[in-house]
Amino acid sequence: MCQVQITEHTICLPEVRIPGALNMGAVAVILKVMPESTDVDLEALKQAIREKIPGVSDIRDEPIGFGLVALKVATVIQDEEGATEGIESQFNDIPGIDRVEIVDLSRMI
Repeated sequence: MCQVQITEHTICLPEVRIPGALNMGAVAVILKVMPESTDVDLEALKQAIREKIPGVSDIRDEPIGFGLVALKVATVIQDEEGATEGIESQFNDIPGIDRVEIVDLSRMI
């Protein structure tokens, strides 16, 4: 329940969205994950990502060159301050990952 005060009246509205109000929602994020080397088992890395990162909806291979393959990971996070840094930090804690960068960020409606 939320309370909205309009002039002299207070109205209780159960989960109503008010046009123009700031609403922190979900954000779709595409991250490019670079493995440490060509020797990293990509299938095991994909499994570790799915186990440790909540909200992962898709993981695709992206050939880079010289046998190195990056992973493009699609996930959904909450639109709040520091959320993107938090998700990058979670990826960096997974063994076998050299670096992570956000390549796309879209607010979900």
